[in-house]
Formats: sequence, C-alpha cells, structure tokens
Amino acid sequence: MHAKATHKLAIVLIWGSGFITVLILFLIIGYVLARGLPEIGWDFLFTAPKGGLSGEGGISTTIVATVYLIALTLAILVVPGVGAAIYLSEYAKDNWLTRIIRYGVETLAGVPSIVFGLFGFVLFVTALHFRFSLLSGALTLVCLLLPTLIRTSEEALKAVPRGHREAALALGSTKWQAIWHVVLPAALPGIITGFILCIGRIVGETACLYVTMGGSSAMPTSLFSGGRTLSLHLFYLSMETNAFEKAMATGAVLIIIVLIVNTITNWISYRFQARMRGGA
Repeated sequence: MHAKATHKLAIVLIWGSGFITVLILFLIIGYVLARGLPEIGWDFLFTAPKGGLSGEGGISTTIVATVYLIALTLAILVVPGVGAAIYLSEYAKDNWLTRIIRYGVETLAGVPSIVFGLFGFVLFVTALHFRFSLLSGALTLVCLLLPTLIRTSEEALKAVPRGHREAALALGSTKWQAIWHVVLPAALPGIITGFILCIGRIVGETACLYVTMGGSSAMPTSLFSGGRTLSLHLFYLSMETNAFEKAMATGAVLIIIVLIVNTITNWISYRFQARMRGGA
C-alpha cells in the first residue's frame, strides 16, 4: 500500500512540475504577445530605429541583423561543435588529451557571457581588426556556444545503440561510413535540439554583443558591418527610452522569430531523417 501511495505521489509531482513549467511558458509568451502585438504594424516592421528618448522608428534593420547573426554563427559553429562531439563519442580514448578537452568544455560552459564579450572585444575587435561587426559578434558567440553544442551532440551520439554501429561494420562499412550514414542520422534529433538551444541563446544574448557588434542601428551590408540584434535593441528601448510599448512589440517579434526558426529547423530535421530512411 505504501509503494502504491509513493508511486501516485511521484506521478502527481512529475505531472504537476510539467504543468507548472508549461503554464509559466504560456503566461510569459501570452503576456508579451498581448502587450506587443497591437503595436506591430507596417511602419514598425519596415522602418529603421531612429533613436531618441521616445524610441522613434521601427526594427527593420535589427531583424536583418538578427537573422544574419544566426546564420553566420551556426555556419561557423557546426563543424567544430559536431566534429568535437563525434571525436569525443566515437574516437576518443581515456587519455590526457581527452581529459583536457572535456575539462575545457566544462570550464567554458561556466564562464559568464560578459567575459566572452570582453575576450571577443580584445581578440576579434581589437587584435584582429574585425572592428565592431557581425563577424566579431558571431565569432564571440561561437566561443560561447561551443560547450552547449558539443555536450548535446555528444549525448545524442552516445544514445544511438551500439548495435547500429556493429551492424554497419558487419556489412563492410568503414568506421566513418558507419558514423556518417548510420549514427549521425539516428542522432540527428538530439543534435537539432542542440542547435535550437544555440539559436535561442543567439537571439537572446546581449552582454557579449554589446561590446562586439557596436549597437549600430544602420542596415548591415557585409560581415564587417556593425549591427544591433533584436535583443540588444530591446535592451536599449527598455533602459534608455520611454517607449515601453515598443519594447514589448520588439519582444513579441523576438518570440515569433524564435518560434518560426525552431519550426523550420525541426521540419528540416524530419525531412532529412525521412530521406535517410528511404521515405518521401
């Protein structure tokens, strides 16, 4: 009888925790959308910020800068992030090099983002003369996000049953062929989850971009152009202007962009998995 009561209590706690988490999520999203959506219009979306205490102008250039930054950061991040995860999961032995890599990943995961920002300012902005630019911001974010992608991708690869690898090798595949054609497709949902976490961090980051992108409200025209992401623009609106309603509208656009990007990423993942399995 005691075991049944404990089981029921555990189920209630688990479901209750999940319900509270989802409720908080919907409350935050619902509040921001309810306050922000009425302020969103054609002029708000397609005009550039003009500055001033009233927060005049829109967010057109910040949307472009955010999309550019996401694409550039992920393009640079994918090879070292997934590559390190493949090495640690499939090739690494328990030696000093592996221990150093794991220690480095764990250490990087605990470093505050503003420290990465200062590092990016010193290295990319000053030493390498990339100036305040999209490239400086993206490279700084790559350093910040490497631990997240490496750990999530490594766990996804480890979750693939050992029998998948053995079956591929038994059919005459090389180890790399087994990894590329069998292990990676099977681990793709977990790897995509890592990318989604990275996208969320890119969109929401402000501290390290504040000192690497410069905060320019002009339209970025190259990798070396300065810029202002939506989250950085939201920070400026909240802290330096009286345009609270525009800040809420910017937050609503930010949430919508995250939802769209996550939906597209998941759709691409499912399509890729279907093709790897011989589906449509």
